[in-house]
Amino acid sequence: MTQSIRVMLVEDDPFWRERLTEDLGKEPDIEVVAAAATGQEALEAAATIGMDVVLMDINLSENRLDGLDATKELMLARQSELKIIILTSLTEKEIIVKAFQNGAVNYIGKSNFHHITRAIREAFDGESSIHPDAAGAMREEIRLMQLTPSEREIHELKERGYNRTEISTMLSKSLNTIKSQIRSIRGKLLK
Repeated sequence: MTQSIRVMLVEDDPFWRERLTEDLGKEPDIEVVAAAATGQEALEAAATIGMDVVLMDINLSENRLDGLDATKELMLARQSELKIIILTSLTEKEIIVKAFQNGAVNYIGKSNFHHITRAIREAFDGESSIHPDAAGAMREEIRLMQLTPSEREIHELKERGYNRTEISTMLSKSLNTIKSQIRSIRGKLLK
């Protein structure tokens, strides 16, 4: 018989903790070895319990994004041997990117929680593909990495709906400088 994939759930909502524990318990190759409600509980459990994959919610207390910090701390504490999958209702690009920067191997919206068993198996096997819930944000981030910090700031302001004159004023740069940087941004992003 093959070894079970040992999973820890980190979720503050009792409904989701119970639902996921029950659903994962039906899988013959997956065993929930711990369920934590806070990042601190997760760190304590990881120090004493053997586990392979962590399902991490992002908001563990009052919309503070502390699951992102817990992800980073777990990765540091366990020398990156854990595979952390974010399971959350948050869809903001910046949060998705930060989750991967902090060590997550996948990011799945709670509306797609039925994909979680496959994601757990892929993560365990070292074959994680990025779930469609995160793929668009990651592709966009890769495109934007070619911009300089100044160009990126201007691009983000343009995306928020500011015009060239407003950006010029906000950044204390000449209108010609802003126009030149916008041309450069277009050239880089449309290649």
